[in-house]
Amino acid sequence: AADGTPAAAPAAAAPLPTGLRLELVDPGEAAPQDETLGAARPGALQPETADAVAGSTVNADVAALSAAEIPALGRAETERELLTLRGSELTAAQKAKPYIGPRPRIVTRRGWGANERWRESRFVYTSKVKAAFVHHTATGSKYTCAQAPSVIRGIYRYHVVSMGWRDIGYNFLVDKCGNIYEGRAGGVAKAVLGAHTRGFNTNSMGIAVLGSYGSTKPSKSALKAVARLTAWKLGLYGANPRGKTYLTSGGGNLYRKGKNVRLNVISGHRDGFSTECPGLQLYRKLGSARSTAARYQGR
Repeated sequence: AADGTPAAAPAAAAPLPTGLRLELVDPGEAAPQDETLGAARPGALQPETADAVAGSTVNADVAALSAAEIPALGRAETERELLTLRGSELTAAQKAKPYIGPRPRIVTRRGWGANERWRESRFVYTSKVKAAFVHHTATGSKYTCAQAPSVIRGIYRYHVVSMGWRDIGYNFLVDKCGNIYEGRAGGVAKAVLGAHTRGFNTNSMGIAVLGSYGSTKPSKSALKAVARLTAWKLGLYGANPRGKTYLTSGGGNLYRKGKNVRLNVISGHRDGFSTECPGLQLYRKLGSARSTAARYQGR
């Protein structure tokens, strides 16, 4: 942990399946020195700690407290929810015709077994979500979907306990069966500041597809989940998945700090940072994801 105290995994947090490795990401984030990570006792059960309650409360506008999943909504229900969540910020045109995809089912942090004692207690937000960066985790693609929560717990532990970040870097994760998982804490419908694409974490979100997609093609279920998730989350902020947007670089290995960069609203990690991520085979499918997401929005 950041204060040197060893943070043991809870009994439910199995290691990554044998042979899997993690993508080396460099988001430019480190935990502040004056904030420490809570350490769980070896083998301890995870009660409803203050951090666990807080992590659930930020989703109170879309789910019951301590819910293991956020249920899917139909289009009409999603449009009504949009008016509740962001009605005061919508233009008259948006209220008359809200371009937003139906909310997909999302497994919460409680659902995949996040140890809320590891992350920092505070939540950090940006002003809006203008773009989504798609990643792969480079953890291999031979996992079973029953193993996906364990893989996510391994990534979470690596990001927080090993790397000293405030929380898991990605805002959402998707498995090859099309399940969507809440990533960084702060509320799935909120503009949570992630740590996924160095220089472009502000006003964006990061979606990681579990697996390695350099030579392996992503599943149709995973691609559909990416499209459904982006149609909904980008729709909350009025973004067109088929469109372009401008983000100001915070500094990285492709763009100097302060440069205003024109990007696809749905981009790959490599568009903002020099990396192989999200793998050539997944990157090639982003055009299809954009079109599908826009169709889900009713565009």
